[in-house]
Amino acid sequence: MKLMTQEIRDRIPKLYETEDTPLAEKVIHAKYFHPWGSYTWYATEFDGTDIFFGYVKGMHSEWGYFSLKEMEETVAMGCKVERDLWFDPIQAKECHELSHLFPVDEEEHEVC
Repeated sequence: MKLMTQEIRDRIPKLYETEDTPLAEKVIHAKYFHPWGSYTWYATEFDGTDIFFGYVKGMHSEWGYFSLKEMEETVAMGCKVERDLWFDPIQAKECHELSHLFPVDEEEHEVC
């Protein structure tokens, strides 16, 4: 499976293009995961060659940089990192998997 497609490459901003955008409003353009691991990578920017900026969810979850090359080379328990083929671009605050990062203000929003 290709982790980086031309479609993603065409739409994802270059590194630092969205640095003035609040984290909650950054658009996640691709989601990567390891089928047998606890890590998930959410890509919001890409340098065009190897380095992403985005959110890494794992043992120590944080916003930061991660490498396409390292994801392509990672093999654990016979499995490689995969790209979520059904993931559509979405703002970080709207991604249910990251909802813990951006709590909803109950006075301004309806609570389900």
